[in-house]
Amino acid sequence: MSATNDVRAMTPPDVAARKGGVPLVCLTAYTTPIARLVDPHCDVVLVGDSVGMVLHGLESTLGVSLEMMILHGKAVRRGLSRALLVVDMPFGTYEEGPAQAFRNAATLMAETGCAAVKLEGGVAMAETIRFLSARGIPVMAHIGLTPQAVNSFGGYKVQGRGGDAFHILRDAEAVADAGAFSVVLEKVPATLADRITETVAIPTIGIGASRACDGQILVVDDMLGMFDAFRPKFVKRFAELGEDGKRLERDLADTARRGGVRFVGPNCLGIQRPVAGMNATFLETGAPGGRLALVAPSRGLCAALPRYAAPPQPGCPSLVS
Repeated sequence: MSATNDVRAMTPPDVAARKGGVPLVCLTAYTTPIARLVDPHCDVVLVGDSVGMVLHGLESTLGVSLEMMILHGKAVRRGLSRALLVVDMPFGTYEEGPAQAFRNAATLMAETGCAAVKLEGGVAMAETIRFLSARGIPVMAHIGLTPQAVNSFGGYKVQGRGGDAFHILRDAEAVADAGAFSVVLEKVPATLADRITETVAIPTIGIGASRACDGQILVVDDMLGMFDAFRPKFVKRFAELGEDGKRLERDLADTARRGGVRFVGPNCLGIQRPVAGMNATFLETGAPGGRLALVAPSRGLCAALPRYAAPPQPGCPSLVS
């Protein structure tokens, strides 16, 4: 559902119809501000279970819960108006069988407003994908390197080399036949990704696969250099915001030490001088003038006290947050 009345959001059938056409642009997002930034440029925004590693500091995606996906899915939903919202099903919420998968996928869709879910696995998940698709839950499949199976793979290694290519091709055919509207190919050889793209009737979305896929997806924090626990070889970094942030923090600390300045976090520092008509804060309105100075640790407190104090409202010659 679109967040605005005049913008039509992408749908799973729209994505499926892009097979062999204009390449799909897909990115991850975990928060409302990032969702707003990427929405105008993306066809698909994925709330990936990679949020566990990127934002919560987990060593893998295995510790991500359904509740975490719902929390971040809701946040991203509020920032989208045109991109298709897909939410990952976390480890342990669908592997038991179709009925378990349906209950949890239905909860994800109802709670977050997403239009589709993504789950990992090929032949082994075909029955589940068919079950969900037949009951109104669009599924994006994910094969190749499936991070939830990292322990079975022995690490985040390229999949589908040599004789294993046949098995991944079978996975792709199985999820397409089961009704998935698209399939993510992660960390497979380009020749295999090309063959799968030519073989299956649904769009392939590559991540460390091939340029010939029907679309590409990246973790936005990898792309912008904000996640440095490790750097996937296939990622092109368009910025180094993590390094820029570290430099800014060092400059702030050096300035504070030299000048004895205490820095306060964003949205907190501000000052008003009503008698002079000065409002150097994030508050929409200024405090009334008067004889009571107000110093508070947050802008919320500064906003609330003058607004909701019992009449007569206190006046402030100075207000500092």
